[in-house]
Amino acid sequence: MSTPVLLVIAHGSRDPRHAATVHALVRRVRSLRPDVRVETGFLDFNVPSVQGVLESLETEGVRDIVALPLLLTRAFHAKADIPAVLADAPPRLRIRQAEVLGPSPLLLSALERRLYEAGLTPADKSSTGVVLASAGSSDPEAIAVIAEIAREWRHTGWCAVRPAFASASLPRTEDAVRELRALGCARVAVAPYVLAPGFLPDRIARGAAEADVLADVLGPSPEVARVLLERYDAARVPVLAAVGA
Repeated sequence: MSTPVLLVIAHGSRDPRHAATVHALVRRVRSLRPDVRVETGFLDFNVPSVQGVLESLETEGVRDIVALPLLLTRAFHAKADIPAVLADAPPRLRIRQAEVLGPSPLLLSALERRLYEAGLTPADKSSTGVVLASAGSSDPEAIAVIAEIAREWRHTGWCAVRPAFASASLPRTEDAVRELRALGCARVAVAPYVLAPGFLPDRIARGAAEADVLADVLGPSPEVARVLLERYDAARVPVLAAVGA
């Protein structure tokens, strides 16, 4: 019985940093699980396209695929775009869509890793307010998830944590920075809850102009790679069960 191929589905961007970061993350995933074949497809702007990868895999004789959305929340892309693309896949492919990456305790660990890499230390937590800055969404479920992550993260010892959004929702990063200043936090840090550089992460960075610390995007951090494999393993079990039935 063959191991299902892991197809990582990324959004894509005109910004070349986006694809470079996605490929770096996929390389880390491969290094963690050399027994798993990992491919990458993009919904837009970059190649290869998801459809193109699926057709190539089918031509090779691959039959079982776990399609993993490289997304942090279950917003429009996870609920509509990706299922629509997968529905048009070659009929001989057996595809299971994995869950999105967030929320996960590992992602909170990745956020803290980036903050410490940007200059904070664990001793700074109690006096530092953090802006959890996400890309934003018009989907209420996605917004509620970000707000809940901020509440949970606050309980790990930070002075305060506030969610912010680069698009579609409020508050903006700069407004959340000012709110934390008004609360009396000794320093304010912005933690981008985004996977790769691009237009909206750049907007987050501009909104962090008055913050003391701006962390990097999550990118190819080891924690993110581990979450990908957790989602893959959770989805592959039903695939294998179906094959053996």
